Formats: sequence, C-alpha cells, structure tokens
Amino acid sequence: MMSESAVWLILFLPIASFAVIAFVVRPFLNQIAIVSGFLSILAITASLLLSARALAFVVTEGPMEWAAHDWFTIGNFSLKVGILLDPLTVIMLVIVTGISLMVQIYSLGYMKGDPGFARYYAYMSLFTASMIGLILASNIIQLFVFWELVGLCSYLLIGFWYHRPSAAAAAKKAFIVTRIGDLGFLLAILYLFLHEGAFSAKGLDALMITDVAKGGVLASGALTWIALGIFAGAVGKSAQFPLHTWLPDAMEGPTPVSALIHAATMVAAGVFLVARFFPLFEASSTAMNTVAVVGGFTAIFAASMGLVANDIKRVLAYSTVSQLGFMMLALGVGAYGAAIFHLFTHAFFKALLFLGSGSVNHATGTFDMRYMGGLRKVMPWTYVTFLVGAMSLAGIFPLSGFWSKDEILSHAWHTGDPVGLTMYAVAVIAVFMTAFYIFRALFMTFEGHFRGGGDADPSDAVHGPVHLVEAPAVMVWPLGILCVAAVLAGFLANPLTAFAGIPAHWLGDFLAGGYVHLEPQSFDRVLATVSSVVAAAGIVLAYLMYSGRGPSFSWMESRVSMVHNLLVQKYYFDEMYEGLFVTRCFYAGLARSLDWIDSAVIDRIANIIGWLGANFGGVLRQAQTGQVQGYGAAISVGIVLILGIYILFL
Repeated sequence: MMSESAVWLILFLPIASFAVIAFVVRPFLNQIAIVSGFLSILAITASLLLSARALAFVVTEGPMEWAAHDWFTIGNFSLKVGILLDPLTVIMLVIVTGISLMVQIYSLGYMKGDPGFARYYAYMSLFTASMIGLILASNIIQLFVFWELVGLCSYLLIGFWYHRPSAAAAAKKAFIVTRIGDLGFLLAILYLFLHEGAFSAKGLDALMITDVAKGGVLASGALTWIALGIFAGAVGKSAQFPLHTWLPDAMEGPTPVSALIHAATMVAAGVFLVARFFPLFEASSTAMNTVAVVGGFTAIFAASMGLVANDIKRVLAYSTVSQLGFMMLALGVGAYGAAIFHLFTHAFFKALLFLGSGSVNHATGTFDMRYMGGLRKVMPWTYVTFLVGAMSLAGIFPLSGFWSKDEILSHAWHTGDPVGLTMYAVAVIAVFMTAFYIFRALFMTFEGHFRGGGDADPSDAVHGPVHLVEAPAVMVWPLGILCVAAVLAGFLANPLTAFAGIPAHWLGDFLAGGYVHLEPQSFDRVLATVSSVVAAAGIVLAYLMYSGRGPSFSWMESRVSMVHNLLVQKYYFDEMYEGLFVTRCFYAGLARSLDWIDSAVIDRIANIIGWLGANFGGVLRQAQTGQVQGYGAAISVGIVLILGIYILFL
C-alpha cells in the first residue's frame, strides 16, 4: 500500500533540499559548497525511489486520488489540495526524478569551481520540486501554481550567469514569451471557475462525458475555446510555433540546465498538460486538428533551422522543439499512448545528447562545432554515448527512438483522414531532416581533425581553455547510464511480444488504465521500414557532405544561399517580433498611448483638482477675518435661514 504521506515526500524532499541549501549552506557553509550537491542528489535519489514505488503501486492497485486538504474557501466554493496518482502521473514522476538525478550527478563535475555552485543546486532542487508538484496536482488551480513556479525556476536557471548580458536577456525572453501562452491557459481556468466540479482533472473528464455529451452546461463551442486556451499554455511552455523563439536562446544557461529543461521539466510540461486534459481535447475535433497541425508544422519548421546551426546546443534545442512537435502531432491525431511513449524515450536520449555536448564544451571551451572536430580519439566514451543518442533521435532500429517514433507515424497513417495523412507526410520529411542535422553535428564534432586552438578567435567570449581529454568519471557515468536507457528503454517499455516477464505493449495498456481510452495499434513493418530508410538516407547524406566523398555543405550553401540565409536568421521571427510587436505595437502603439493618457488626461485631472483645492481654499481664507461679531452675524443669518426653511417646507 502506498500512503499519501509517502507520495507527498516525493515533492517535499527536493523542497527541503532547496530550503537547506538556500538558507543554511549558502549563507553559512559556502566554503564547502560541495555539500549542496550531495544534499540535492540525496533528496532526488529518495524521490526517485519513492516514484518507482508509486509506479509499482499504480501498476498493481490502480489509480488513486487524495484531495482532502482544504486550501482556501471563497463563498460556497472550497478548493482542496490533493494528489492524483494515475498512470500518466507515475510515468512522468519516474522520468523527472530519474533524469534530474543523472543531471545533478553530472553537474558535480561540470559546475565544479563555479562561484555560484550552492545557488545552482538550490535552483535545481526547486526546479525539480516544481515539476513534481505540477505532475501530482489533483486540480487545475494547484497545477497552475506549480506551472508558474516552473516558469520562474527556468528564468532563474537560464539567467544563472546573470553577469552575461546574453544570459540575462535570454532569461527575460523565456519568461515573457511563455507568459503570453499562459494568458490563454489562465482564461481557460477562469471560464472553468464558473462551473462546479471543473477543477478536478477527473471531474473535468466526468463533466465532458456526462454533461457535455448530453448537451449540458458546456456546449461544444465553449469546449473548443477552453481546450485552445489550455493548448496556448502548452504552446508557450513547449516552445511550439509561433512561441518557439525563446528556447534556442535559453541555451545561455549551464548545459546541465539545458538537459533538464529539454528532457524532463519545462518543455515536457506542455505535452503533459495536453495529455492531462486529453478527454477535453477529444470532445472537440477543431481542438484536436489544431494540436495536430501546430505540432506537425513545428516539427518540420524547427528541424529546418537545425540543419544550418553551428552551435551544438542550438542544434539540440531545435531538435527538442521538433520532437515536441512530434508529440503534439501524436496527441492531435489521437495517439495519446504514442505521445507519452515518445516523451518517455525522448527524455533519455535528449538528456544524453545535451550532457554529451557539455562534455565536449568542457574539453574544447566552445559550443561552436566549427572549432571542434577529431574528438572521437580523445573522448571515446563521450563519442560512443553521443553516437547512441544520435541514432536513437534519428529513429534507428532497435534504439528507443525507433519504437516511439514509429508508433506516432503508424497512428498518423492509420487515421485515414486528410489531416492524419498530411501529418504523416510532414513527419516523414522531419525524420529525414532530423537524421541529417544530428549526424551533421556528430561528424563536425567528432570526425576529421581538430579545428580549434589557433584557429579560434581569441576575442570570442565562448572560447575558453582547451583541454582535449575525456570528461571526468562523475560526468561520464551519467552518460553511460543514459546510454543504456537510450538503447533499451523503447523496447522494454513497450515490447511487441512478451519479453522476460514484461507483457506486450505494457506501457500502452498501462496508460489505457487511466481515464483515457486508447485503441491498440499494431506494429506496422512496412511503415517502420519506410521511416528507417528515410532516416538512413539523411545519415548517408550527412556522411557524404562531411567526409569529403560528396558535395560539401558549403557547396550546397552557395547554391541555395537565400534559403540558407533565411534558415540562419531563423526566418527573421526575432526581428519581426522585435520590430512589429515590441517596437511598433507596444512602444509606438500601446506604450505611447498609455503615456499620452497618463500625461494629458490623468496628470491634467490631478493638476486641476490641486488647482481647485489651492484657489478655493484662498477664497475661504478671505472669510476668516478674526472678527467675532462677524462670525456671530453669520451664525444668526444661518439660524434664520434654517428656521425659514423649516417653516416653509415642513
């Protein structure tokens, strides 16, 4: 039996770690800041063990909900704080705590010697706790509180090196852009506030099935707008088009932060949100098609920018945006299980790739792949693990990415409707582009000869000391564990047939045990072969371009220079947002209008009131002569007037 207190500990242990580091270690024990790392790792390890226990409990006993703690009461409405422990929750708990543990162990080596070491681990503990609280929330208000706390923590960690102008700007950009999406989420919550019972995730499901299906309080149009409002929040957090611009700039934070954000926390929160309220989306075909189209477009749109990026972390950032698009596409075509399966596998290989890029940076002092090369011989462990992560991302059999990506493609194809088939075609193109850009990064980083050192521009701030040696063991071990997960997680989580006591399609059937109905989808060998051939073609093209055995990338660039420049400039979205919305609409439009209202209307009204007070007071002062007989005469006249009024009118 899993007690409620044990589940709460999953959340409160990292919160306690944050509190101890922030209020004890950092002020009083900063000279031994390494203690903060061990405290955080110990707390996350305990949370991971409890999450595994919660997973075993839900597998054997089924979902459980505790919502018996009053938070506050407004009139007849009482909001309770509780826990929803269902298949989606426990899968996400294992992902978040497992990836966070690997990242924080890795950080012991990566952040060694940083003056903000204790502050870093305090933020990371709070970040992990915020995501855990979001996952466990039993109602939408509780979820929204942790949703905003996740945004705050991402702001703190992206801008961790706040003395760098680029990091400070990236943190502000992430915070502001995600707030735009959160406005839609908040509007959806405000509408739901009007309807009793809509705050509980299970209550929302019951409301949709009973009241809405029978023509109740929420009509189909209202459901569509509520679903789109919730999706707007997911678009912001998961960096979907058109709110994708913050994520590449978020690479200004420490690399382990990027790994945690991209693999298990902030960007995964958007996919989790849509999955949590999936029954609501299912009730509206418009909402489902919107999710599918936005996801599909984002998948190919972000992948196109990854083709030309030279910063290895930005390549991986665009890859994350693209893969999140795959997950949204899956949710939009009704493949709930496939979306969560891909979220599960993606967490392992994307964390592996980001931590691998951190190891490369640790050795070369740069993230620019143009100053790398030839690292395979001096960093063999990093190379092997990065290769496994790249193959998994590309969807190469039998690695984890192959199984989850194939399920998404299969679901999209077997919908049979125009939207599903179009999304399948888009996804296949994105598969080719994904394989090309990730192996382009692999070849530029690890193959050929080292191009750094004297070739690097010494004035470039991203270049640091060059130590071409393998990363320390504390950084390599997490890479090895994630590498094993990237190889085995896909097959073991959702095997085609029973294997070593694991039932066939275990993960899909387990997710179907929640409050979402899933249709089983059989493995399609033809579609799997097609996607594998497409991915292999992308790898071969990257090899030919960067091995000297085919047309070079620079040759191709010269032939399509306009397209290349468009991709390098990220379709000019940053310039458009800055020039159109910030400068013209906000500064020249809204801000200037508000400034005119403030100066010409509000200030003038205040000045008039002040003038009247000053001058009217001067008039009254004239009556204050100091003559007692004058005051007596005025009082007498007043008495006569009062008596006259009384006699005449009363």
